[in-house]
Amino acid sequence: MAAKEKIEKKVVELADFIAYQEGSVVSREIVSKAAGTVTLFAFDAGQGLSEHSAPFDALVYIVDGTVEIVISGEKYVLQAGEMILMPAHEPHALKAVKKFKMMLTMLKSS
Repeated sequence: MAAKEKIEKKVVELADFIAYQEGSVVSREIVSKAAGTVTLFAFDAGQGLSEHSAPFDALVYIVDGTVEIVISGEKYVLQAGEMILMPAHEPHALKAVKKFKMMLTMLKSS
């Protein structure tokens, strides 16, 4: 699918909607609304995001691979088909145990 192609009324395979890139983290925002965003990410093995916090709850769904997520010092290992909610204002970080893809939904309203 082309980068700017709309997804409304289309069936898409999440795993195929974003590609891995060697040594990189790739992202693709697929929905952007006032209430929140939905973004796909592809992380090569060993790549990650350093500890940070966000002002909104963030729901992470693992599409492919394995990731280690640390939320407020507690470690979670997630695999394809699993999800976790990262609460607003709590520090979190993640690292690709193996290359992985995730769908991140930011919930900007309560």
